[in-house]
Amino acid sequence: MSQGVVSRRAPPRRRDPLGGAVICMLEAQEPDGAVPWFTGGPWDPWNHGECVMALAVAGEWDAARTGLDCLMARQGSDGAWLGEYGNMLPMADRLHMARVKPPAFRDANFAAYCAVVVWHFVTLTGEAEVARRYWPMVREAISFVLRLQHPQGDISWSQEAHGTSADDAVRAGCGSIHKSLDCALALADLVGEPQPAWRAAQARLGEALRSRPARFDRTADRSGFAMDWYYPMLGGALQGRAALDRLDADWDRFVEPGVGCRCVAEQPWATVAESCELVMTLVALDRRDQAAELLTWQDAHRDANGAYWMGWQFEEAIIWPEERPTWTQAAAILAHDALYDLTRASGVLVRHG
Repeated sequence: MSQGVVSRRAPPRRRDPLGGAVICMLEAQEPDGAVPWFTGGPWDPWNHGECVMALAVAGEWDAARTGLDCLMARQGSDGAWLGEYGNMLPMADRLHMARVKPPAFRDANFAAYCAVVVWHFVTLTGEAEVARRYWPMVREAISFVLRLQHPQGDISWSQEAHGTSADDAVRAGCGSIHKSLDCALALADLVGEPQPAWRAAQARLGEALRSRPARFDRTADRSGFAMDWYYPMLGGALQGRAALDRLDADWDRFVEPGVGCRCVAEQPWATVAESCELVMTLVALDRRDQAAELLTWQDAHRDANGAYWMGWQFEEAIIWPEERPTWTQAAAILAHDALYDLTRASGVLVRHG
């Protein structure tokens, strides 16, 4: 594969293998740096952060830095962001998502992820001043998140739900927060403000993910979602033999051979983003051959310019929905970087501690 796609100098072109994915993100980016799901679509800080990292990997420095500044500018005084839940968008018709405002929440996972984005940028550029510039944003975000942690270690999915009948912890979100705390702790050490309380909180969260299943899915069963399957592994809470056992136990349930990872186990719908995150999970577990095969399958789910479609409904053999979310492009770029070590930040999402 050509490394020109993710050059640290030259921006990608349409002829590059991942150039279409990069252009899709750039075309959606707004003047203040925000990267919504698609033009006119929802915005949330987690998916925005994925795009910032992918743009940086692609050498689109101005777009990435503007995206980081947007993240800092949009942070609320409580350390959180109001993130729009695009997964709650209705369909405008059978094939397209509606361009309407979805509900917004102060989501704990959304808030924590800024630490990954900043640490990724620091690792990629080697610019320690980046850590100092964005450290107050990360410090306030993690403080917000840990106010939502229960004594048993799990973290409520949002400020709005915390302490109410809707209070619950989500394995995928908590798995991602576990990774965010890794990066936040690294940033804290780099700027000279060690946070032992954060390390203790991460240990409690990891123990909950490994040993306290009753603390999750208290209001709804999410075990059919692929992200709840692989995020405890991708986020580093589950490693070694336990992680491999979890991976293998549900592989056939979630992975459609030759297609990709189902978003939901019971539905004949494979999504590129989940497939690419599973690629990164495989890299983290040193299953690189398996990861390469899964990533290659995603080439079938691209448009004429090389941008990735959201997913493939394999019973009907149709693209569904006919959307090319920016975060799907970002996941593909980050998966290529993790698998092929294209930049110095290739290990940020797949190495732990």
